[in-house]
Amino acid sequence: MPSIPVPDVSLDIRNIQEISAVPTILEAVASMTGLGFVCVARVTANSWTTCAVLDKLSFGLKIGDQLDVTTTLCEQVRDTQAAIVIDHVAEDAQYRDHHTPRIYGFQSYFSVPLFRPDGEYFGTLCGLDPRPLQLSASGITATLNLFAELISRQLHSEAELLAARNALLGERESAELREQFVAILGHDVRNPLTAIVLGTSALLRQELPESARAIVRRIRRSADRIDALMEDVSDFARGRMGSGMHVTIELCTDLPQRFEQVVGELRMAYPQSVIRLDVNNPGALRCEPRRIEQVLSNLLKNALTHGDAGLPVTVESGWHDGEFRLAVSNGGPAIAADKLDQLFKPFWRGNGDDRHRGLGLGLFIVAEIARSHGARLDVRSTDQQTVFEFAMPAA
Repeated sequence: MPSIPVPDVSLDIRNIQEISAVPTILEAVASMTGLGFVCVARVTANSWTTCAVLDKLSFGLKIGDQLDVTTTLCEQVRDTQAAIVIDHVAEDAQYRDHHTPRIYGFQSYFSVPLFRPDGEYFGTLCGLDPRPLQLSASGITATLNLFAELISRQLHSEAELLAARNALLGERESAELREQFVAILGHDVRNPLTAIVLGTSALLRQELPESARAIVRRIRRSADRIDALMEDVSDFARGRMGSGMHVTIELCTDLPQRFEQVVGELRMAYPQSVIRLDVNNPGALRCEPRRIEQVLSNLLKNALTHGDAGLPVTVESGWHDGEFRLAVSNGGPAIAADKLDQLFKPFWRGNGDDRHRGLGLGLFIVAEIARSHGARLDVRSTDQQTVFEFAMPAA
């Protein structure tokens, strides 16, 4: 009888690895349930493959390792597309004589199905432990199902993002590919991001151990960062579609307080950096306040990412020669003259801290905000410091 070929699941493994929240989800599941082994598995008709794993039991499975699917309960989950939850194998009439617990030596176990957005079965979020544990409590099972849904929603988006990014790397000057990449980021990521935000909000309303709450809060902070990137992408997409950046002008009288809030948030995000704030009250300024906050935020992030980490970043604002000026300066080597013309182009990224690098849209969006407000944007760079200045004439 011919053997059934095992499918290549390397892309599926990579898709799971691309979901930055998965390790945190595995930690949250382990903390909430007490299970020593939690993983995401790709399950087909004839293969079981580890895609992500948290192993506190020295179980021995690593990413890419495979098991005989017939020895697992995930095969049953695939066939029924329904979750399995076992508190204590020895006391469970259905599974106490089953071969799987005997082979792998567990007493508590869960396996929740994962699906692609089109409904195709992907695999499972599963976990086990040699100790009996109370997994069937309604709050725990509901949370496990929620985590599985979050991973399911993200699967398709990550695959599309990976394909678009690979294409973009090959032809970065292709406007059509760039627009496809933006469309994927702006639309396909928004739905799973909303699910993550709603899911973390729901979890934080439940009674969870403090360690689990800390992990959920970490997931929420990651979601907020993704949301900020999505705002950048949306601004870029609107500009490329010809509609330009829409602004709603009003009389703003509290810019100093707004700037202090922006600086405070970035001090928390960059705790090792020093940010100095010197703001003179500009009085009333006709602008869209949220966009002026965005100017400061993007210029500050640029300075913190690309400047010398050992030197302070300075923010100054006030009226000069009939203009409202907002300047952000940082120490570090000068920007090469041939790079100055590239700074405000979309997707341009210089060298910097990879942990905080974005999509290369920050300075482009600052330039678009300046244009929409009738302002100008200047940059001066020497071996001592680099200064970005937003200058807006009085209305």
